[in-house]
Amino acid sequence: MGRAPRVDVGGEVYHIINRANGRQTIFHTKEEYLHFEQLLTEAKELNSMRILAYILMSNHWHLVLHPHRDGDLSVFMQWLTLTHTQQYHSRTKTIGYGHLYQGRYKSFLVEKDNHLLQLIRYVERNAFRAKLVKQAENWRWGSAYRRTQGAPQAKALLSDTIIELPKDYLEWLNEKEDAGALAIIRQSVNKGTPLGAVKWVKRTVDKFDLLLTTRLRGRPKDEKGT
Repeated sequence: MGRAPRVDVGGEVYHIINRANGRQTIFHTKEEYLHFEQLLTEAKELNSMRILAYILMSNHWHLVLHPHRDGDLSVFMQWLTLTHTQQYHSRTKTIGYGHLYQGRYKSFLVEKDNHLLQLIRYVERNAFRAKLVKQAENWRWGSAYRRTQGAPQAKALLSDTIIELPKDYLEWLNEKEDAGALAIIRQSVNKGTPLGAVKWVKRTVDKFDLLLTTRLRGRPKDEKGT
């Protein structure tokens, strides 16, 4: 069976996920997390990509991207994953020892309304949800930390979120998640469908001729499997 078509249209928002092959650890040390963040910065500069949110976990990562032009998403992601893979194998002397990632990155269109806001929260809470930190913004390798504790140069990696974050952003980020919103996001990931209201999803599926039967080979899990 051929690969499902990938939407790569400028002006849309995408939830991107990739994880290590066999759920192995990608980031073992502080230096490896820093290296990937540096690659994110380089990829943004090379492709003028708008990064709305991200988080790096030990065996997978999430990005929320808002490309300017048609084709920008694939160029950005190809450079990022290929460069990271090549440099990872070179640094760890594992060239020829198999794939770093499980396969192609997964991308899901996102409606630019409260669904995007909930997605940003979902992404930035990943380490908090896994009980790795007591506050979501304390996870060093994500946009919540960069947004609240980063120097101006570090904050420059992040673009406008399109929909305004709550004034009580940190309180909102750390309060108990709405079970319904969480279920909708997980359904999008599990079923490989756009994230949004029912009518918007239907219009988007029809517009881009998406296959709703496309499924992931398991949901990327953080260290606690949430």
